[in-house]
Amino acid sequence: MSEAQERAWAELSADYLIDVPRAEAATSVAADAAIDPVQVWGREAPVTVEIGAGQGHAMIHAAGAAPERNFLAVEVFKAGLARTMRDADRAGVRNLRLVEANAPEVLQHLLPPASVDELWVFFPDPWHKKKHTKRRLVQPEFAQIAAAALRDGGVLRLATDWEDYALQMRHVLDAAPPFERAFAGEWAERFDGRVVTAFERKGARAGRDIRDLAYRRIARA
Repeated sequence: MSEAQERAWAELSADYLIDVPRAEAATSVAADAAIDPVQVWGREAPVTVEIGAGQGHAMIHAAGAAPERNFLAVEVFKAGLARTMRDADRAGVRNLRLVEANAPEVLQHLLPPASVDELWVFFPDPWHKKKHTKRRLVQPEFAQIAAAALRDGGVLRLATDWEDYALQMRHVLDAAPPFERAFAGEWAERFDGRVVTAFERKGARAGRDIRDLAYRRIARA
């Protein structure tokens, strides 16, 4: 990390970073690590979670625009989290928390079941080489993990600039019984709560179309 990022980590972690009990890996989450969102944020409010929050541009913008909601940024890269804390502090954003951990384990172990109102997966690593596509996040197992974390009626929002990954996302979620489409037509309209980040600009410059998807969690029986 840069000197500024190291300083932000040291000075702001107590305000923004959730301390996570670990399993074996450095970014793992222990099976008994569950938090109480009311204690973490100091209030009861709808929770929005972004997986792979990067440097936090989308989260900081969203949290600043909706102070009545709680936001959680999930990221495994420490430098991105440090940058997020620094920028959030400068913007006066106080309803944002961060966690340095693997996203599926955050959804499975850290957050209580049915506690998330919106789950965002924007521009995840496309693993675009054919031999690597099995590493992509959005697979049938992830759909079930996401469904367990979302409350009834909660929304899973996705965006990618890789057409074959967009098709895979749509195929996986169309086939997932806990979800139904929250859009009409082939693709969802661009989510107006998503700011344009470096990842989206890069894809656009390369001539790739940006595709959005949105799925609603069906009510539990």
